[in-house]
Amino acid sequence: MNMQDISSGVALWRQVADGIERGIAEGRFTAGEKLPGEMEIAETYRVNRHTVRRALAALAERGLVRAERGSGTYVETARLAYPLRSRTRFSEIVGAGGREPRGQLIDASEEPATRELAQLLGLKTGAPLARIEALRLADRAPVCISTTWLSAERFPDAGNVFASARSMTKLLTHYGVRDYRRASTRITAAIVDATDAARLDLTLGRPILVVDSTDVDNDGQPLVTKRSRFAAERVEFLVENV
Repeated sequence: MNMQDISSGVALWRQVADGIERGIAEGRFTAGEKLPGEMEIAETYRVNRHTVRRALAALAERGLVRAERGSGTYVETARLAYPLRSRTRFSEIVGAGGREPRGQLIDASEEPATRELAQLLGLKTGAPLARIEALRLADRAPVCISTTWLSAERFPDAGNVFASARSMTKLLTHYGVRDYRRASTRITAAIVDATDAARLDLTLGRPILVVDSTDVDNDGQPLVTKRSRFAAERVEFLVENV
């Protein structure tokens, strides 16, 4: 049974959520800022912590705040303008927006190329592939999870190189690839699964944008193929004809 404010008939958790939302709109809580703790919010609105948690959960579902485990709740930053062009570099895009790009290796392994991956990379079915799973962030906010495949023979020990470089561009540079371009991009929409929801700090049921892409070198030879899952509420794609 919801606690109610008798004078207004509005559930207490909704009043708390509305108050925090007004604070964001009026600039009292700025993008990227950590909100007061649950106890402080509870004291401010004279409610219990359960009510505060429900209010914060409602704001998180709307993409206004983001809870970080063991840290607190933060105001979501403005959507990252993410151009899709022939030369797409996560670090450059995030840096150009005045934010700090970060990359974290989640997992690195080897696996045989499926028929589809082999075609995309110009390899034989069954050829050994390096598979790199990484989380990409802008400042503190998780932006996307990327699964990247590349030839394990051409790029030996790619997982360890990425773990150190934390950048696909730097990884390719390590192997002598000084420049590359996007050959194809396909965008679809999906609902986040449990694993990606936890990594992206999203609630289950939130939308994501899935970007399948393949990059080639200056001679047109495939280098990497990638599936990236972007938090839809944190990015806006700009398709540029360049």
